[in-house]
Parts: sequence; C-alpha cells; structure tokens
Amino acid sequence: MHAIPCVLMRGGTSKGPFFLAGDLPDNEDARNELLLQLMGSGNELEIDGIGGGYPQTSKVAIVGPSSTEGVDVDYLFVQVMVEQRCVDVSPNCGNMLSAVGPFAIEKGLVTPSGDTTCIRIRNVNTNTLIDATVQTPNGQVRYDGDAAIDGVPGTAAPIHLTFLNAVGARTGKLYPTGQSRDTFDGVEVSCVDAAMPMVLIHASSLGKRGDEAPGEFDDDKAFMTRLERIRRQAGLAMGFGDVSDKVIPKPVLISNGDPHAPLTVRYFMPHRCHKALAITGAVGLAIACSNGDSLIRDLIDPETLKGEMDIAHPSGRLSVAMTPDASGQAPICSLLRTARRLFSGDVFVPDAND
Repeated sequence: MHAIPCVLMRGGTSKGPFFLAGDLPDNEDARNELLLQLMGSGNELEIDGIGGGYPQTSKVAIVGPSSTEGVDVDYLFVQVMVEQRCVDVSPNCGNMLSAVGPFAIEKGLVTPSGDTTCIRIRNVNTNTLIDATVQTPNGQVRYDGDAAIDGVPGTAAPIHLTFLNAVGARTGKLYPTGQSRDTFDGVEVSCVDAAMPMVLIHASSLGKRGDEAPGEFDDDKAFMTRLERIRRQAGLAMGFGDVSDKVIPKPVLISNGDPHAPLTVRYFMPHRCHKALAITGAVGLAIACSNGDSLIRDLIDPETLKGEMDIAHPSGRLSVAMTPDASGQAPICSLLRTARRLFSGDVFVPDAND
C-alpha cells in the first residue's frame, strides 16, 4: 500500500478529494487507474474506496501552479464513474471549483492578499478562466459565515465565482451545430456550449411536467433510455463523436418556473438526475437565455431579467448575476457558492504487486 496526501472538501453541492498535481502520476493512464482504485469505482457503493456512490460525490479535483501568464492555479476536474470503471475529463465542474481557491491558499499555491483574496483559476478541462473570491481575514481561509446555498444545510463563508470566457468552452461556439434549434428522435432541442455542453429540452416534449423529483426520472427506465438516445445524437451533431462513454453533453429539461424563479430545470449527469444544479449548467442556461433563439426563449423574455436569472432546481433556487462583457456578445456570469474542508490526511491505494 502507498499513501497519497489528500484533502476531502465540499464544494457547493458536490464533494470529493482534492490533490496537488505533483502528488499524482504524470502519466494520464496511470493517474486515471489510481483514481479509479482510490474512489472504489466499479461498485454501486464505491465500497472499497472514498467515493460517495453517487455522481455528485464521485468527483476529483487536481490543482497545481499555472504556467499561464496572469493565472494563479490550474484546476483539472475528473468525473469518476460510480459503477463503470472509467473517468471523464471532458467537462468542468463549477461546484467543485468553489473549493479550489481555499485549497490553493491552504496548500501554499496562493498568498492571501487581505480580508478577501481573488484567485484566477484556469480550468484545464475547458481552458476557461474563473475568478474566485475567498474570505481570508488575518491571512487565513474562513469557512464559517452567514451565506446559504440551496442543497447544502447550514451556512458558511461566501465564495464568489465569476466565469470570464464561458462561451464555447469545448467547441468554440455557443451553438455547436450551427443553429439554435435542432430535432433529434422527433424532439426539438437546443445544443448549447457555454461553461458546459448541454442539450436543452422542453420537459413537455418528453411527457414530463419538469418539476418531478430526481428519483422519479431515475426510476423511469423508458424515459431515461429515450433521453440517452437524444443525448447521443446531439453529441454526434455537436462534434463530440460517440459520447456513450462521456458525460457530455448534459441533458437538461426546462419548464416554466414559479413566482420566485422564471425557469425550472432538471439537470442530468447524464444518467442520473442532479439533486440540485451544476454551476456550469446554470452559467450556460443564463448565457443561452441572453443570446440567440434557444428553447429558453420560449419560456423567458431576457429583457425581464434585469441582470439576474433565478433558476429553480430540486433543492431550491440558484441565482446567476449577469453583466455585459466588453464585446457585448455574452454576459459575464457570477454566482455565490460556499465550501468546506472536511478532512485532511492520506488516502491509501494498493501497490501494483499487492
């Protein structure tokens, strides 16, 4: 057995181990195999590892110093599949991202600069930039505070995330198919790439209200089979090829909201329904609403948003603040998150000859 330094952190509504890049193998195949072992991938409970047995808690963050000018740290997100022994590094994860700043400060990668410290992060998966503002009174990361986010009990110190260049994170285009609406399997969709490649679908097009509990979707095998069929056709049209072993694009059901949030969403990861909402998904939805003629325009007039979009999800609501960028092409999106350091120590992995 050998030990690897590890910090388990909650980031937003996700949770997983954080590693310094230098503590993991440089070889990608060796690194991935190690992560599969330490998370316990291949078992629905991940019983022989530290994974949580659910996509939201089977995530890994790898952080290191950045060689990019003007950037503090690089962050690679790894989605470790629960029951399949494979990983996917194609997407970013905005919830895990919210813990990158505190981790980087506490590991000495970034020096605190006052009561708050702004850290510029490059997401390696998508080559996009995010500014994270962390509370650092007296030069120490503060975790306790009064900020609350739906999907997480209690309160904590606020962490502000600002996505600087989210459009075309994987394909270079907001609408990778060349149009804002397509039809797959007889269903009209919008294929969007902003922070996260997604396939937007009106819930009613698939016989759903759109406000069902996540478990109702997961248990509806006929629905999930059709959703996956649409996702794979969309992935091919978006230029990703065969996405059967990838977690992108993410299917998202959209429907009318309530008086407090104009849009209701159910976000899939992609084979189970998220119990809250991915931060990258929220950013993409806000940008898609603000630009062009995506399906969201059937539900919301962007002129009514006044710089903020509230989105209802299974655990509550999430607000995205939007400010115009210099080009006027897409809004810069900011969100409030929280994070917490859960434990620090070593994770043990069998040696190859054990």
